[in-house]
Amino acid sequence: MGCTYSVYGLGRKKKLSIPEVVVFVPSMRIPAQCDLQRALKGLIPRDLIDRLSCLRNRIALVAEDTGGSAITELRQALEEYLSILTGLTKKENGLEDLVEFKWKNLEDGRQETCVANAWFELLSVVHMMAMLTLSESDTLMIPEDYSGSGFRVVSTDCKRDAVDLLLKAAGYLEFCVRNILGRIPAEIKKSFSKDLQDGVLEAISIQALGQGTEIQLGLAVESQKATLSVKRRLACEQLIYYSQAYQCLSGCDLSHGYGKKHMWFIKWKFLEAKAAAYYYHGLVLDKGNEPTCHISAVCCFLAAQELLVESKKACISFCLAAPVTRAPPLWGAMKHLHQKIPEVASRKSQMYGYLLEQGKALQSLPDLPDFQLSLRPDDYELPGIDPAWDSEKWENQSQPLKEHLKDCEDEIETE
Repeated sequence: MGCTYSVYGLGRKKKLSIPEVVVFVPSMRIPAQCDLQRALKGLIPRDLIDRLSCLRNRIALVAEDTGGSAITELRQALEEYLSILTGLTKKENGLEDLVEFKWKNLEDGRQETCVANAWFELLSVVHMMAMLTLSESDTLMIPEDYSGSGFRVVSTDCKRDAVDLLLKAAGYLEFCVRNILGRIPAEIKKSFSKDLQDGVLEAISIQALGQGTEIQLGLAVESQKATLSVKRRLACEQLIYYSQAYQCLSGCDLSHGYGKKHMWFIKWKFLEAKAAAYYYHGLVLDKGNEPTCHISAVCCFLAAQELLVESKKACISFCLAAPVTRAPPLWGAMKHLHQKIPEVASRKSQMYGYLLEQGKALQSLPDLPDFQLSLRPDDYELPGIDPAWDSEKWENQSQPLKEHLKDCEDEIETE
């Protein structure tokens, strides 16, 4: 499990499996081996150190063995680990900078970051929870089975569950930006992996809201009850989310592994959203009785058609950017719009061609309406601190820091 290829026999070529992407999940980072025992020996009870080490090792092993697919087991272990880890961040315990935490990239095993800061470890754990949640959402949107007609079917319940997971992931990332990053000194942040830049985390959080809105627009297109105004609103909201995500990402260093690919994903989705927004705005304008309404509507349809062409190019660039992936079959609103936009643009251009000739001076692309955004990240709070951190129970067991450091020196000498 978790492998990107399989080998069919000695001397035969490897059969590459190019992953399909609906929900973009940046590179996942997992814990790498670090010596908690030596760093914390004598400062906190042995059983507490053992639990920290055991849980951290379990997270790393399960993630590596399954390629991060054992989401439920990993989430449970991460939550349990967080409740103990939080104790290291408490100033009164004086343990924030004693452990050198190491994390590596899951895909290639390369060690990315080594930081002696408990808040960095906390950030990395919550970030991993966010990536797992995005991955789970992606899995829901890529079903393994096909319907008898040969078309892939994603149930309405799966789509709604995927939206809930996207809001949850956005909440994790928002918590990282607002509640953790500010507690880490700027000098320490300079040594972070590029994946943990403030702008990158914000971009992924906002992008998750955009993808949630994209799924909602698809549900609206499939619903007979959804009005044209509702569809236009959702398309415009989706565009705003991706515009904000692009702004966050544009100020970041994108030289890391997934940086350029991430930017191409945002551009692709931004262009799709803009095409949808102009198409539905054109349909609303076309209901007007004045010639100027029809002229503006045709301008919207033609703009949507051009944007759709550009979005296809951006999709190809995204897929080809390392690591190579493939786009899913058309789904949701885009499955409908890839057919309707060229069709309506052609028909309306012919229908109102005489108006376009008469009102050349009036031809300009109308502004899209501005809407208040509907989706918000879920609120996230750290789990309660583990009762084992009740220092009154083990205050007498701990030795002074000087003795602890002396023990460490003695160990090094005997080695």
